[in-house]
Amino acid sequence: MNNFSTYVFDVDGTLAQTNELIFESFRYVSKKYLNKNVSNEEIISLFGPSEDVILLDLMKDSFHSARKDYFDFYMNEHDRYVKNFDGLKEVLELLQSNNKNLAVFTGKGTESAKITLEKIGFANFFEILSTGDNVKNHKPAPDGIINILEHYNIPESELLMIGDSPHDVEASNKANVKIASVVWDSYAPQEVKAMNPDYIFYTVEEFKSFIESTLKN
Repeated sequence: MNNFSTYVFDVDGTLAQTNELIFESFRYVSKKYLNKNVSNEEIISLFGPSEDVILLDLMKDSFHSARKDYFDFYMNEHDRYVKNFDGLKEVLELLQSNNKNLAVFTGKGTESAKITLEKIGFANFFEILSTGDNVKNHKPAPDGIINILEHYNIPESELLMIGDSPHDVEASNKANVKIASVVWDSYAPQEVKAMNPDYIFYTVEEFKSFIESTLKN
């Protein structure tokens, strides 16, 4: 029996189709500051910490100007590259109307997370925004999940993590909470599947049906 009081969502590839925007943002500053063309695979290998950590490591002395250019590109090109997932807003509305706690745990930095949540119209759904900037250890460490458990003072059994990446599965396992892997826009769906998450959903419709069933319990 599922008795979740708290639903924690990743952002990229889970709440919005942002992966292409992230790839293009990193490509833009890598070309401008390093004169290097980077592939999606090279960018994916950097995922985990926030953009600030990645950019500081890559850009060194050019960090501040590269950071400004990165976020200017991210903001200005958001509408061009990012798409909402049909039906997901209805899922959030359903959870909200049933008085469930809704939070975000993402490796993104706070600035880009807020940009995306505002632009896709989801910002007001979430009480807690746990990002790569406000945890001691980034994904796949479970710090963000643990902070949310402590905030709501709930047992692990009441929290469901929803995310698309292997890091989400690993963080959930470390925190001893259930993970719903959603791979409708995952950059590593086969790797996620091989990790045997508690639940796996290939479409928003499948996920919505699952949420509806949990609310009936």
